[in-house]
Amino acid sequence: MAVKIRLKRMGKIRAPFYRVVVMDSRTKRDGRAIEEIGKYHPTEEPSLIDIDLDRANYWLSNGAQPTEAVAALLKKYEEGTVRVKEPKPSKKDLYEAAVAAAGKSADDASGATTPRKKAAPKKEEAVAEAPAEASAEAPADAEVAPAADTDSSGAASESVSSDADDAAKDEA
Repeated sequence: MAVKIRLKRMGKIRAPFYRVVVMDSRTKRDGRAIEEIGKYHPTEEPSLIDIDLDRANYWLSNGAQPTEAVAALLKKYEEGTVRVKEPKPSKKDLYEAAVAAAGKSADDASGATTPRKKAAPKKEEAVAEAPAEASAEAPADAEVAPAADTDSSGAASESVSSDADDAAKDEA
């Protein structure tokens, strides 16, 4: 079996990144790898190259052949000419810096960033108002016309509706 150390493309259409993998030379470019030994992100500034040199040397000693691209990456990585990207500051540090710039301390007692909502009315006041409103609405409900008689199927009986129609004709 001819083993190669090559790049396996990953990522989106216009945002590629690669994994440095050991695979059989007959497999597809993005096929199943024997082992993943590193990664390469060419679109980052500066480019990220991270390869496990111990594993790469092991596979090279066992006869694996690197492709031209991987050979160039290994050479750069071994020489140490790779520019290292500065680590991003943590979100907590960014938040504390923004709070300090705004003039407030990060150890504020409340810790709230938005104002408090107004308190809801107390339960005792709400209970006292509710019966008064219910008694005022009760006479209005009583003036509503009584419901039509219904039989067991839930349909209104014709005699009641015809009486209502006769009463409406007499008033007109």
